[in-house]
Amino acid sequence: MRYLVPRMFLVLALSSGGAALAQPRKQVQDFQAPREMTAEEREAAKQRAMGNNLNSYGKDVQLKQKPIPWMAIGLAGLVFVVAVPFGIRAYRNTSKDIAGQNTFGANRGDDEAA
Repeated sequence: MRYLVPRMFLVLALSSGGAALAQPRKQVQDFQAPREMTAEEREAAKQRAMGNNLNSYGKDVQLKQKPIPWMAIGLAGLVFVVAVPFGIRAYRNTSKDIAGQNTFGANRGDDEAA
């Protein structure tokens, strides 16, 4: 019972503390539609949206494309061609070694329990 009162006080303080820090709500205002633009204003807005491009410099500019890195591709291919035979040989030797081992549960006709 003596721990109940401080806990209740703590819960009350935490729950009311958030409400004390909250900002007051603003009153909802009536919707006001934006005023209608004139034809000149619409044309000016269209020009601003297009960036006011007065000259055609942007049309003639071409972006440089990076060339394909043929040396890197060739080097990777050369490394692959050199490494594959060694990998195949290592795989075959390892698979022969594993096949030669007596694995757990394999019955080769050696019945020791019989």
